[in-house]
Amino acid sequence: MERSLEYNTQRVQLKLREYGRNVQNLVAHLKTIEDQEERNKKAATLVELMKLINPDLGNDNESDQKVWDDLHIISNFELEIEGPFPKPDASVLDRKPKRLQYYSNEIKFRHYGRGVEILIDQAVAMKDPKEKEGAVVAIGRLMKGFFQTWNKESIEDEQILKNIKRLSDNKLDIDIETVKELGLFDSDKKQFNRRSSNNNKGGRRNNQSGKSGGSPRRNTPHNKGGGNNRRRH
Repeated sequence: MERSLEYNTQRVQLKLREYGRNVQNLVAHLKTIEDQEERNKKAATLVELMKLINPDLGNDNESDQKVWDDLHIISNFELEIEGPFPKPDASVLDRKPKRLQYYSNEIKFRHYGRGVEILIDQAVAMKDPKEKEGAVVAIGRLMKGFFQTWNKESIEDEQILKNIKRLSDNKLDIDIETVKELGLFDSDKKQFNRRSSNNNKGGRRNNQSGKSGGSPRRNTPHNKGGGNNRRRH
């Protein structure tokens, strides 16, 4: 018994590839059902099957409408059914997606990126002076790390602060001497100072505990002279 082979080039072109040929064949079968009520029920069942094939669509109302619209698209808008959504117009195939909005202004310092500029804008909007100063420290530390990654070299804290002032239109500032003394823009140095401070505190506690651990041992008649004296008979 010979079997005839059917190639994809000989088949009807798929309308929506994400659903496959079996769904398209089922849609073609739906159009042949004469009973309206039966056609509606099987169309609803087919929609559920299409959701299972594409689980990433979600379960919200917008996703449901998209699947029903896809059902009409696969049928060339020839399927007469009563669904939960109105039958879409064929012009939806020519509808172009909305154009994405991008920032029109250029980044002033590309090695810092757009994120740093956004952080600076948020810091400028802060009202609490302490929170604003903390934001400047965090931004400066981030900018220094970005610069060293981009340029593979170091940068002075004065230059970092100068860039912060420029990006914030001179609305953000901090005492540069305090920054340099405490290493606020250098995370490694700050961690080193913190560890050193903890070690010093621990040493002081040990010294204090050594002093207050008890009075030195006194010489008694039994241990005087550094040995065990035996009684002479």
